[in-house]
Amino acid sequence: MKKISKRLKEAHKEIEKGKTYSISEAILKIKKLPKVKFDESLDLAISLSIDPKKTDQLVRGTVVLPHGTGKKRRVLVFCKGEAEAAAKEAGADLVGAAELIEKVAKGFLDFDCVVATPEMMKDVSRLGRVLGPRGLMPSPKTGTVTNDIKGIIKELKAGKIEFRVNKQGGLHVTIGKASFPESSLENNFKVFFDALNQARPNTLKGQFIKSLFISTSMGPGFRLKV
Repeated sequence: MKKISKRLKEAHKEIEKGKTYSISEAILKIKKLPKVKFDESLDLAISLSIDPKKTDQLVRGTVVLPHGTGKKRRVLVFCKGEAEAAAKEAGADLVGAAELIEKVAKGFLDFDCVVATPEMMKDVSRLGRVLGPRGLMPSPKTGTVTNDIKGIIKELKAGKIEFRVNKQGGLHVTIGKASFPESSLENNFKVFFDALNQARPNTLKGQFIKSLFISTSMGPGFRLKV
């Protein structure tokens, strides 16, 4: 059995057994936890009352967090012609066509987001087995297949995130860093929470969110009021 550190034992003392917290209460508690040597992410773990085997109950969407996630995101863009210059001007980290597709096919994965112009998707589709399982495959549904290269790169760099339910009916999302001001974290949370509710399947009856926890990367989870 893995030994629980002294820091984590101290952190668990901040959790009142059986209590559910408002987002503001939870963030204040998290701010008081023993610190680690790096700026931890603030993560949400959500369990939904859906059947992930039913295609009409899959939950997926995107949202631009007003204060970003605090992570620097490396954006790869598959495009050619004039779009290449636009992508580089907008701050894309990696830009290219056939050669870049071949590089990714051989295992290169040093990036966080992938964008493609519609004309490139026929060639990019061969990367489905590489990018798909990692949630990186460009899609019109998430706005990452577009001719508006500058617009999507700006959104991704500013804090646009994608959320998608997993096979267990759960979601895991980062809403910022522990060092962010309380107001910024609360605002990011509320914007994401609104987007999640908007993604609720029309066919779902009854309760949508079964449970919702917030925690730092290395800390305990605080159960939030749904």
